Amino acid sequence: MKFSQRTNWNTEESDLARAHRERLAAGLPIFDLTASNPTRCGFEYDAELLAPLADPRALDYDPDPRGLREAREAVCAYYADHGVPIAPEQMILTTSTSEAYSYLFRLLCDAGSEILVPQPSYPLFDFLATLDDVRLKPAPLVYDYGWQIDPEGFRRAVTHATRAIVLVHPNNPTGHFTKPWEAEALADLCREFNLSLIVDEVFLDYCFPAGSEARSASFATGLEDVPVFVVSGLSKIAGLPQMKAAWIVATGPENQAVLDRLEVIADTFLSMNAPIQRAIPAWLARRQGIQQQIRARVRSNLAELDRQLVGRPIVRRLLVEGGWYAVLRIAALTPDEQTVCALLDEGVWVHPGYFFGMPPSGWLVLSLLAPEAEFSTGVTRLLNYWGLGSKGRQSGSFRSKDSRTL
Repeated sequence: MKFSQRTNWNTEESDLARAHRERLAAGLPIFDLTASNPTRCGFEYDAELLAPLADPRALDYDPDPRGLREAREAVCAYYADHGVPIAPEQMILTTSTSEAYSYLFRLLCDAGSEILVPQPSYPLFDFLATLDDVRLKPAPLVYDYGWQIDPEGFRRAVTHATRAIVLVHPNNPTGHFTKPWEAEALADLCREFNLSLIVDEVFLDYCFPAGSEARSASFATGLEDVPVFVVSGLSKIAGLPQMKAAWIVATGPENQAVLDRLEVIADTFLSMNAPIQRAIPAWLARRQGIQQQIRARVRSNLAELDRQLVGRPIVRRLLVEGGWYAVLRIAALTPDEQTVCALLDEGVWVHPGYFFGMPPSGWLVLSLLAPEAEFSTGVTRLLNYWGLGSKGRQSGSFRSKDSRTL
């Protein structure tokens, strides 16, 4: 059989995945500091959560490529709570943010076109781009007393093939909110090179005090003379990744032509199912209950992480403004994959930084979503790995300037 080159991935199990699977099979304990699925993290969901799926109106099949107006109006109400007026006509519903990205890549790109994506960033983009015959080019986020965009690094990455810039606001995993000056710098690039801006805001509602200035700064407000596409959905907003409901909000020049073309793409697939669309208004209306639990959990775990890091200079937490991850800077003495395997032997499971486009040594990424007791024990075991004088364990420090840039 002949396969497409776009699916020519290495599907063999990685050493990390194998070690994790074998530890689980052996029944050995694992304190999971990678958890990202809120439905598996011990939160309490509304007992009537599934009731809207029984809406009898869902028996009537009346497909609208943009999605049911009632559902789109509910999304508009969500943005109104952020102080952003949005019309239902500006929106296309999709089954996931992944599908939304695919729609936008098809809208904006030809085969071989390029999309700029800040690094560090979520590795899903690599697969989506490959499937849509698009090339990704990394553009730098730098760390200097906080994460920030490097506008000149973005400028250097632009070529004649570049069609769009992708942002995650706040970024995953760094938790960096795009500041007004950064947004304007990127808008200048978009105007100069005729680019679009795609902004993923799935974590917008999860803000730490350090990111309070950007709490309601949705890019759905638009940027002057720049095509902006905001992507979000229920996975994070309502803690419902299994319900597969997301959307694209389009603003900017030629918006009617943009939405007409998106409608044809959506009409080609017609992937949104009626019961989910009927339930969207109820789920968005009830989002505060799960959001309050998640915010309390991640802030509690972040405080616990900081408490345990006191007096442990070999491991340093970098500034985080939003989301539900924390980035740790460690001594870059061995590859992070080796460190993660050694930590797994200690019963704690974390992400190596290179999963997110960081260098291969010196970075770990922790989820703050795990139940408090599990998180606390996992952090204790992680830090004990660097106990001074322990045979086979790392010791040492790193210069502060090592953490300034990626």
